[in-house]
Amino acid sequence: QVQLVESGGGLVQPGGSLRLSCVASGFSFSLYAMKWYRQAPGKEREWIASISSPGGHTNYAESVKGRFTISRDNAKNTVILQMNSLKPEDPAVYYCNARGLLNGSWRDYWGQGTQVTVSS
Repeated sequence: QVQLVESGGGLVQPGGSLRLSCVASGFSFSLYAMKWYRQAPGKEREWIASISSPGGHTNYAESVKGRFTISRDNAKNTVILQMNSLKPEDPAVYYCNARGLLNGSWRDYWGQGTQVTVSS
């Protein structure tokens, strides 16, 4: 059974930091690119960061570049999103995504999301 379980969300003041984790199971984690998305109320889900399979190449949306860092630990089937200098526009539900090509077909797996709130 495929599972992606996010944790680490919460309430933080503007300028603060949070570290989100996503633990994967049920598939070959190291073969999948890992991504973080977020969705704020009334808005579409937006991609914010990616890390390649098995790792080493990262990409970021302009809105988070220089503040957020994505990393992965293939031995622990975990992807991390370190969020620094959080802004009032960052609150959203943050989702972990795994995307890989298996037997000629793309596979996409999603976690249930973790809420991030930025407020003073």
